[in-house]
Amino acid sequence: MSTTELPFPGLRDVPTTEEPQNRKEFTSDQEVRWCPGCGDYAVLAAVQGFLPELGLKRENIVFVSGIGCSSRFPYYLDTYGMHSIHGRAPAIATGLATSRKDLSVWVVTGDGDALSIGGNHLIHALRRNVNLKILLFNNRIYGLTKGQYSPTSEPGKVTKSTPMGSLDNPFNPVSLALGAEATFVARTVDSDRKHLTSVLRAAAEHRGTALVEIYQNCPIFNDGAFDVIKDNDSKADAIIPLTHGEQIRFGAPDADGRGAKGVVRDPATGGVRVVEVAGVDESDLLVHDAHADDPTTAFALSRLTDAGVLSQAPIGIFRQVQRPTYDDLARDQIAVASQGTDDRGTALAGLLASGDTWTVV
Repeated sequence: MSTTELPFPGLRDVPTTEEPQNRKEFTSDQEVRWCPGCGDYAVLAAVQGFLPELGLKRENIVFVSGIGCSSRFPYYLDTYGMHSIHGRAPAIATGLATSRKDLSVWVVTGDGDALSIGGNHLIHALRRNVNLKILLFNNRIYGLTKGQYSPTSEPGKVTKSTPMGSLDNPFNPVSLALGAEATFVARTVDSDRKHLTSVLRAAAEHRGTALVEIYQNCPIFNDGAFDVIKDNDSKADAIIPLTHGEQIRFGAPDADGRGAKGVVRDPATGGVRVVEVAGVDESDLLVHDAHADDPTTAFALSRLTDAGVLSQAPIGIFRQVQRPTYDDLARDQIAVASQGTDDRGTALAGLLASGDTWTVV
């Protein structure tokens, strides 16, 4: 059995196949049961399309989901998978990633599953930097339970559970992940196949926890929540594209064919703000550094996301850095314990094998 020779840290221990693969091989025989027009179809198609490019053995890929519309995902992929417990997918995936370094482990979750009942599991997976990938489908509504407000719904949102409007201040999933110091944090959109695929590929190649927030339309209970960043007449002013090493510019093109708006540092707040490029020195425009070890600037960029009825949002990879992973460190400790002694000179392997033991066959 070979292991991947690709220069991707996140995939270095996962067995590869020399046989060419295609999308059909990653498509299960299960009927896809989402509402017509659901953004989940686009995400599924993107995942089925890029997985063959990784060249990994299908039996070494695992998708774990919680509860929600997005959590049907494992049924539709011809890989291993588990439809698990509400909010607990990161915990189950942590166990898999820690015990099996030869797996590419993915979590598929929604804004309700991940940020409400599953919030604690999510932030601890992020801070521990477990080698797994978390796809957070954010439609800003509870879809499976028929249209109640979610932790990402905008203030004032009228739903079945908030008939007079939501009083909650919503989570910004990217800000939350950066606050937990996740090593890979990105945001993309269900309908932008090219961008979605590039971000998913980068997440797969990352070693550590990768969180990808996917703006995903729910046509039944929250249709049009992301129209401003999808409509050709408005998306130029609504999408703030983040590309490592490039100036952050957006908006309708200026005379040079580049975005007329940009992002600069705001000395008054310590954060960042949007400006008209014509009104500032171009050298003041912020150059995006996704590889900066300090997440402060990435967090400031995440705060440009409109928390109300969405009018603008940064899209792309906010942070992509390397740090030792929890599962690698745990396996190193186990290796030391099984082969030698601890700092007190105790023969740990002998202790573990002493007394009553059983061999399970």
